[in-house]
Amino acid sequence: MQNHFELFQLPQRFTLDTTALDQAYHEVQNQTHPDRFVNATAAEKRVAMQWTTRANEAYQILKSPFKRAAYMCELNGVALQAESNTAMPAAFLMQQMEWREMLDDARAGKNLEALEQLDRELRAARRADLQHIGALLDAGDFEKAAQFVRQLMFLEKFGEEISNAFAILES
Repeated sequence: MQNHFELFQLPQRFTLDTTALDQAYHEVQNQTHPDRFVNATAAEKRVAMQWTTRANEAYQILKSPFKRAAYMCELNGVALQAESNTAMPAAFLMQQMEWREMLDDARAGKNLEALEQLDRELRAARRADLQHIGALLDAGDFEKAAQFVRQLMFLEKFGEEISNAFAILES
């Protein structure tokens, strides 16, 4: 079975041409569109639907830098073990604690400006981590990249908490 990169005939690299991804996705969608299978057998329609579903899933994974990084690690035999491998560098854990305190303070004080500052810091940290992960993946260091992907998982979840706090403060 083809991997997601092969499905769209793209190089298996983290650094991805998103325009090429979009074009390849639309080509696959056009080939498997239900209108092309109006007179097909039930089995042919089912296969086309399976391809459409697979293309949708592959596209969502490759389009998201975070999901693409996790996929590349797993594709290269490095399981993220996110549930069992939660060891993080001390500096990262300290940063997490500081950000959590900032979030708690912003919520308690209904301080939108502090929440916006925290959001900017988190976005910058995520961008930096993604750049680092991309460099590691493109260099073939999947083990080290997986460590940073696990770290990025924490940042993604924390980003959701910040979004929720915005929604509450702005309502």
